[in-house]
Formats: sequence, C-alpha cells, structure tokens
Amino acid sequence: MPRPLIDLLWRDHPGAPARGSRGPRARVSTGTVVDAALGLADADGLGAVTIRRLAGELDVSTMSVYTHVNSRDDLLVLMVDAAHAQMDRPSFGRLGWRARVRRVAESNLALLGAHPWLLDITDDRAALGPGTIAKYDHELGALAPLRLDPVTWDAALTFVLDFVRSSARNLRPQPRAGELAEHWPEWGARLASYVGDDHPVARSVGAAAGEALDGVSSPAVAWEFGLARVIDGLAALAPRRSR
Repeated sequence: MPRPLIDLLWRDHPGAPARGSRGPRARVSTGTVVDAALGLADADGLGAVTIRRLAGELDVSTMSVYTHVNSRDDLLVLMVDAAHAQMDRPSFGRLGWRARVRRVAESNLALLGAHPWLLDITDDRAALGPGTIAKYDHELGALAPLRLDPVTWDAALTFVLDFVRSSARNLRPQPRAGELAEHWPEWGARLASYVGDDHPVARSVGAAAGEALDGVSSPAVAWEFGLARVIDGLAALAPRRSR
C-alpha cells in the first residue's frame, strides 16, 4: 500500500517513515512515477496523465502504479511539488524589494510557461510539500524589506502570484489568434462601421488601442502594465524611505 500523501511528499526526508521491506522489490520508484507523469503533462497536457497511460509508459501494471500513489489526485499534488522543487529561484542579492518582486513574478511566469498544466491544478494540499515550501520561503524573502506582519506578508505574496497566474492564462497561445491578426486590418475598419456612433468611448479608445497593439489586445502589454501596478500597490505597504 502507498503511504499517506504527507509521507509521499516528504519521502526523501531523513525523518520519513521507511517503507516495508516485505514483498517483491518495486521495479520503479515513486520519484520515477512522478517524473514520468511530469513528462506526459508537459508533452500532451494534463488530460494525458492517467494511471493507465502512466503504467504503459513505465511498462508496469496499473496496480504497480497504485503502490506508489493513492490516486490520480494525489499524483497531481506530487507533480505540482516536483515542479516547484525544480524551478529556478533567482538570487536577490542586494536588490531592492521592487526588483525582487519582479524577479519572483518573472520566474513564476516562466514556470507556468514551461508547465502550463499547473494552471489547471488547484489543490491546497500541494502547500504541504517540500518543493512548495522551499519556493514559498524563497519568495517571501523578496518582500522581507517591507517588514510586514506575517498575515500581510503572506497576503502580499499571494497578491503577486495570483496576478502571475491570471497573466499566464492570458499569455497561453490562442488557437484563433493568427486568424484575428491576419484579418484585423480589414475587420477593424468594418467593425468601426458597424459600431458607428452608438458607443463613442469604446470606438475611440478601442480604435487607438487596436492600432497601437495591432489587434484587440496584447497579453504582453497587459503583463507589463499589470506587474507595474502590482508593484505600485505594494508600495503603499512599504516603509516611507523604501517606496
């Protein structure tokens, strides 16, 4: 039988309970199962991660996989923690808090770009894992110069990461984006004729923005604008000399 999720997450810790030695030696390790699941998700999306397909990839039986994980949901938690453990953690050095927050945001955007399936997993149990806790500890350090109380400190980091997740969703490739870009010069003019004078503010602002962005939106522009506003918002919490 697999161990409880908390022990699976901390399976490599010296204090983790040892697995029983009875029965035949497992052909694969829990780490190998998780790594294979990461590979499937990166290649084909989260829907490709099934116990049956994972067993086929590892050339073991489905029951063999279940000796390492209790369920697919537990496997997803292990995958999240593994991705967090493997991500780059930028050095802060002597940077000010604004530059530190930007580095945290950019490293998380890179993580979600490399593993977009992370956006489809929302399981608070991932917070219990060593990779996630190490990530959390490191990223709290970006906000240390603000000298916040613990609850505000945690909320401020959540504020940053929530913005990154929202932006990462918007930055996902859109299946019809090429079609819109191709037809925008024609469609933009026709749209203006349809709208007419019924919505003057939308027409004026939309036309100016559309011309500048060469389309109806730009996730990259929204990212830079939004991140700057997030940092400006945190400045209200900073000691006056650090703003």
